[in-house]
Amino acid sequence: MNVLDFRERKAAGRKIVLATCYDYWSARLLDVSEVDCLLVGDSAAMVMHGLPSTLHATAELIALHTAAVSRGAPNKFLIADLPFPSFRLDRNAAMAVVDQLMKSGAQAVKLEGLAGHEEVIRHIVGSGVPVMGHLGLTPQAVHRLGGYRVQGRGTEGAQALLQDARRLEEVGCFSLVLEAVPSEAAARITAELEIPTIGIGAGNTVDGQVLVLQDLLGLSSGHTPRFVREFLNGRELIGQALDAFARAVRAGEFPGPGESYS
Repeated sequence: MNVLDFRERKAAGRKIVLATCYDYWSARLLDVSEVDCLLVGDSAAMVMHGLPSTLHATAELIALHTAAVSRGAPNKFLIADLPFPSFRLDRNAAMAVVDQLMKSGAQAVKLEGLAGHEEVIRHIVGSGVPVMGHLGLTPQAVHRLGGYRVQGRGTEGAQALLQDARRLEEVGCFSLVLEAVPSEAAARITAELEIPTIGIGAGNTVDGQVLVLQDLLGLSSGHTPRFVREFLNGRELIGQALDAFARAVRAGEFPGPGESYS
């Protein structure tokens, strides 16, 4: 899949499937899966490094994970997040990070919000780099939003989201993530845009879905957002394997003759 396929998928009514990915070994698994695209999200700061929010992601951190994923999944379209506040400083600073991520293996970048960086988006797109937008709950703005809250509720909220979505399309975004948005608002935005919408907590009328890999595999601990479905009980299965390994070692059953050298 490449950037041109996004609009074609929308026009044909074929859903687009994305998953986050942060490292080489999981990228290899995803490379042979039916998932269409991979996102190296700034959520890597939380998922992989235990940091309290995505605000702690740096360009170097995203580039490191992007390079690993690129090596593990050469057959997947790869998008990398622009970390806070790289695209809010100035155009030159934004392009320096874009350059770093693209040279690490990304084929597109994603950035959150709209106000204040419309011209930056235009410049990135004009430079030949596809840009994915992101509206609704934008985690980099968590302090301004007062927490991780649903966005776009009510008539005014939904209309504001629609206006921003239209503007992102106008300035050149090839697709748009809608996070934690009421289904009705997401449906209207999806119907009015020519570019595809990718939902995460935005109902099923959008053009595609994205989930954090660790969430969909049931590997995350702590609070699980309402929009997450665990397609595997990974915590239990991996826990059972680790316990079985420990018991086999303690019982002297591992390694056996077939796992030893003579």
